[in-house]
Amino acid sequence: MVRTPSLRVGLTGGIGSGKSTVAALLAQLGATVIDTDAIARQITQPGGAAVASIRETFGADLIAPSGGMDRERMRALAFADLPTRRRLESILHPLISAEAERQAAASTARILVFDIPLLVESKEWRARLDRILVIDCSEATQIARVTQRSGWAADAVRAVIAQQASREERRACADVVIANDAIGCDELAAELRALWDQRMGG
Repeated sequence: MVRTPSLRVGLTGGIGSGKSTVAALLAQLGATVIDTDAIARQITQPGGAAVASIRETFGADLIAPSGGMDRERMRALAFADLPTRRRLESILHPLISAEAERQAAASTARILVFDIPLLVESKEWRARLDRILVIDCSEATQIARVTQRSGWAADAVRAVIAQQASREERRACADVVIANDAIGCDELAAELRALWDQRMGG
């Protein structure tokens, strides 16, 4: 029996947009969600596939006592220095991509959702997807959500937002945009159900 190809949907949105909530709701609807952030954490943990290359490229100071990447130090360096970020990405991205495709190949779901924070910035990912779903909200909402859930200072959230694609850039790449400012969870779930039936499941 020939297997029907899965629909490959890219899910993205800025920090605090509610993307993780949407991913969880899509999983409840039956999608296989492939979380590239989770893969990044996996490969930089003690014994992870990226650790040896990180040590070789950046030195032992960027390896935590646990044996994994020192995430806080690396985050600070990567945000402050573009060449550092590019070198880190050159290590992580091929490994993330390979693991994401392995998970996709193992799934029998009709819809595969690739949760990719930096989707808009990646031409490689965009070429491998059938649809792009963007979760959109205002910068004020992003700041309020992240400061509340993580205890970050507002300026720290603004710094992350500044490093990411703009709302306009994300919306320009989208096949579907879901506005997620004041919408409640029940309304969001209903909108996703309709989207599932009409645009992604149909």
